Amino acid sequence: MRARTAVLIAAGLLAAGLLPSTCRADQAPPPVMDELVVTGERTGPGMWRVHRGAAQVWILGSMSPLPKGITWRSRQVEQVLEGASQVLVQKPFEIGIARILWLLLTERSVLMVTGGKRLKDVLPAELHARFAAQRTKYTDDPNKWERFRPIIAAAFLQQAALHQVGLSTRLDLGAAMRTLAKKHHVRVEEIKIAGVSDVMDALKTLPPATENACVAASLVTVESDLPRLVDRAQAWASGNIERIQKLREPAEVDACRAALDSGVGAADLIGRMRRTWLSAVEAHLQSAGVTVAVMNFDMLLEPGGVLDELRAKGYEVDSPSGAATP
Repeated sequence: MRARTAVLIAAGLLAAGLLPSTCRADQAPPPVMDELVVTGERTGPGMWRVHRGAAQVWILGSMSPLPKGITWRSRQVEQVLEGASQVLVQKPFEIGIARILWLLLTERSVLMVTGGKRLKDVLPAELHARFAAQRTKYTDDPNKWERFRPIIAAAFLQQAALHQVGLSTRLDLGAAMRTLAKKHHVRVEEIKIAGVSDVMDALKTLPPATENACVAASLVTVESDLPRLVDRAQAWASGNIERIQKLREPAEVDACRAALDSGVGAADLIGRMRRTWLSAVEAHLQSAGVTVAVMNFDMLLEPGGVLDELRAKGYEVDSPSGAATP
């Protein structure tokens, strides 16, 4: 299983509110993320238990996108929290309107097409034709997103398509876990995975060929992969890990990932995210106690991902029911 990296960098900017869709100075950005409501009985996937001796880290895999309006509650999570000492969650992007405006002024060349050109002038003709065809399905504006660089425009288009099928990238399982941790009087430790400056640096070093490969992956997602994403999100909500593992990503997404991994910048950002989580989990496996962590589902399960790394280091990893084991 591969991580969904087709528009990971641009999506991070969108989720942070760095690129409000109108880019007007008189409008405040939307909230960073929307919290899942922790009611109902949509359990989500089971938890992986990593342990050595008396030290345990229980990991809940988060996923994006998820169905809008989903409610979530896991009795297993609450039971584990009863004996936990801390919860590890990713530190959310924090950026104010002043910083957004400053970046739009000082880093315009990173986010926008410059030199009087538009998207159609910098994107290969075949890709732009496909982009334009999908744009007509999700907007009435034939020039929408033409002033954004390809990976940003593709992220906007993909976000619009996801919204159309009832999916959202703005649901934050970490926020829901914070609420549960507070309820059970468990300390929350925030893990800084990447900041806005990291994302901007990655965008600056992204080669055009790699960007085009990831735009192609995003277009395939919009053109034909939305039903799979809906299926995947519903499988997550019902705890059907086996179903998730069978839903393979398109070859274009693998090509995007391969292009990212072959270079620096963007690939290094993804690698640092994985290494940061691995270090955080290992640190809490050095002493007795129970820790609960919320981590990206794909980062956990991809070949060579966090769970594979932990197994290679000699930690015991117990998979939840319904999850394939190596």
